[in-house]
Amino acid sequence: MAQTQFTGPVKSLNGFISGTASSPITVTTAQNIDSAYASTSATTGDTRLSYARLTFTSSGAGETSRVFSVVTGAQGAGQTTNGAHISTSINTGGSISGAANAIRATLGGTATTPGGTLAVLQLDTDYSTNVTLGATSAFIRVSDSGSQTGEVQNFLNIESGPAATIVSTGTVGGTAKAIKIMIAGVAHYITVGTTVT
Repeated sequence: MAQTQFTGPVKSLNGFISGTASSPITVTTAQNIDSAYASTSATTGDTRLSYARLTFTSSGAGETSRVFSVVTGAQGAGQTTNGAHISTSINTGGSISGAANAIRATLGGTATTPGGTLAVLQLDTDYSTNVTLGATSAFIRVSDSGSQTGEVQNFLNIESGPAATIVSTGTVGGTAKAIKIMIAGVAHYITVGTTVT
């Protein structure tokens, strides 16, 4: 694929478009179609490789970023496709005195009664009818991908749980149900109830 180089900042008042739905950019070898590499030696402040901000001023809705991977070919064994893969790596010589997160999701604002169904994280499925998923399919999958002994110590860490979501004492009762989870390929169940006494 041919490259075009610019020696200074490039500004567009109407955005940039790379390919269209009817005429996409096509490649026949694995490569980064759109890439940006940078480094920073700033000692203070936040450096961002990409910053996007979209303000909704009317009744319409949407996303600031919509990432969509579509598979239409039979992938080979061992291949992995992700809608998005986000990583933070602390390498030799680096250290963190504050916090480091692979993904940080924040829900906020100044509206006192925003209404609607609000969530910091929503997990959806979007399969058509008559689809049978594998027995290990799940909304959340946790794996230790590293080859060394460093391991995350906790599955969940609630730093300062809102009072409305934490019951500090009590016995779960009422109508009991179970949440199914997989641990090392084996089904396990967490018991939950409709009351706390």
